[in-house]
Amino acid sequence: MRPSIDSAHAYASRIPSGLKVRRTRAGVHLFDVATGLNILLDEVAVDPQEWDQAPRQVSIALTNSCDLACPYCYAPKLKARLDATRVVGWLREFDDNGCLGVGFGGGEPMLFPGFVSLCSAVASQTGLAVTFTTHGHRLTAGLCDELRGSVQFVRVSMDGVGATYERLRGRPFATLVDRLDDVRQVAPFGINFVVNAETVGDLDDAVEVAVKAGASEFLLLPEQPTMQRAGIDEVTSTRLREWVRDNHPPLRLTVSTAGADGLPVCLPLTGELPSEAYAHVDAQGVLKWSSYDSEGVAVDDDGLMAALQVLRERGGTA
Repeated sequence: MRPSIDSAHAYASRIPSGLKVRRTRAGVHLFDVATGLNILLDEVAVDPQEWDQAPRQVSIALTNSCDLACPYCYAPKLKARLDATRVVGWLREFDDNGCLGVGFGGGEPMLFPGFVSLCSAVASQTGLAVTFTTHGHRLTAGLCDELRGSVQFVRVSMDGVGATYERLRGRPFATLVDRLDDVRQVAPFGINFVVNAETVGDLDDAVEVAVKAGASEFLLLPEQPTMQRAGIDEVTSTRLREWVRDNHPPLRLTVSTAGADGLPVCLPLTGELPSEAYAHVDAQGVLKWSSYDSEGVAVDDDGLMAALQVLRERGGTA
């Protein structure tokens, strides 16, 4: 017999300060923002009325602006940018309702005015882990110094290496590699790698660069369809699956949910519904289940939790 909700409260009362507590259908989830440590007490049964209502993770596209023009980019090209004060308010809501972390993206979040101040505000006013995804070329040593202490993880996009990268992203690859030295001083970081017919042959070299630079994670992003492109083809998908099967790199290898078909995955919380795990807010302030969704619920003055309730009532992928 699993311990009851009374036991869940008893567990919570003995949890050391500094650990965030999230009560879910899977049990009591403990999270250390500083280290990224996750502990699931799955022997503790939590009454459904006590489940935290915010998703475990939320991503926020702060702006659609980007100074690169990658041909496979799925981000909207409509000019849009969020208000920093509203973003902090939304995240305080989600923090109060059990969310564990926020990932800022875009577009390119470095183009969002006051990005450093926003990260600092979220770090000081919430218990959320702060991460962001960037192409890396704007992360100067000075900017990295300002971000240190407010960010727990950085994701740097690196699709291909050398000439492949430069053809697709239009920036010097050597400059990106130099930037990784500064990123490493901010927080642990990972490499995001879009996999398509042009980049799949660079996987071995990309992992080597990532390991040498000190990355702790290598995230595979099979290219997704857009209005202009069909996404990853079956031949490339097969090559990717074979590469994953035959390689065991000395860093954490992960894959996006949207492109995980046919690849081995590990669900972090068994039984967790998609709507309990993740949500996304685009640069127009629309809450969606993922950044790939075309429709969602506009976040109005009632706040993010109210929009989440409407989204859940609509059903869909939740």
